[in-house]
Amino acid sequence: MTVPLAPSLTLTNGVRVPLLGLGTWPMNDDEAAVTVAEALRLGYRHLDTAENYGNERGVGEGLRRAGLPREEVFITTKFNRQWHSVDGARQACEASLARLGVDYIDLLLVHWPNPDQGRYVEAFQGLVKLQEAGRVRAIGTSNFKPAHLQRLFDEGLVPHLNQIQLDPWHHRDDLLAIHHQKGITTGAWRPLGCGNAMLADPVITAIATAHARTPAQVVLRWIVQQGIIATPKSANPLRLAQNLDIFGFTLSPAEMAALDTLDRPDPDMLDADSFGH
Repeated sequence: MTVPLAPSLTLTNGVRVPLLGLGTWPMNDDEAAVTVAEALRLGYRHLDTAENYGNERGVGEGLRRAGLPREEVFITTKFNRQWHSVDGARQACEASLARLGVDYIDLLLVHWPNPDQGRYVEAFQGLVKLQEAGRVRAIGTSNFKPAHLQRLFDEGLVPHLNQIQLDPWHHRDDLLAIHHQKGITTGAWRPLGCGNAMLADPVITAIATAHARTPAQVVLRWIVQQGIIATPKSANPLRLAQNLDIFGFTLSPAEMAALDTLDRPDPDMLDADSFGH
């Protein structure tokens, strides 16, 4: 089964990014190689990995097995706190390029701000130099909260994208407002929630029934219909195809509004002021 390619959106620097990608955490190299090759065969053209996932070699192997031209596949990866300096960002990029087996990275992100370390501004300055050198096409952040972004803004730095935890139970309206104001694209990690609890929400299941779709498809459609990039993880070929097959239906304004009511406090949510790697 193959489905049409996902549409793309354009970052502020003109780089186009597919709205739906494949998340690869917590796959190991062997799992990533198999799943990436299958996902690309199905029609995925955006792969999301990270140094900390430990599977960049597998992602690169899956890309080679698929046999697609490099320029047809968008690769996002991220680097850890030990590289939070201008030269450290360069070293992290070169290491990721070697593990992936590619000549450039489409989107490179600072994975967590690690404010206790206090060097994420220098890390981002390193990303700017990498983009200027042509090693990466676009640059951004992951898990940056408003205060972390403000420190970048104060230095005249604006990410092309900030990837954050976002789903119908975690709306992140404060960040979305800043992103909209500054022209920052939003990426959603763990878009289908943790476990199956959110997908069993009666509001979501009722909308899924009305459209003869799965709850996961409804959630992903809610995300991309807002112009947010989603990178769900699955290694199951059927679910891989279903997750990509969300561009043939549209949620009504009333359905979008109903999903917008589901935001809730989450005391267990990872806090980027205290968590990071």
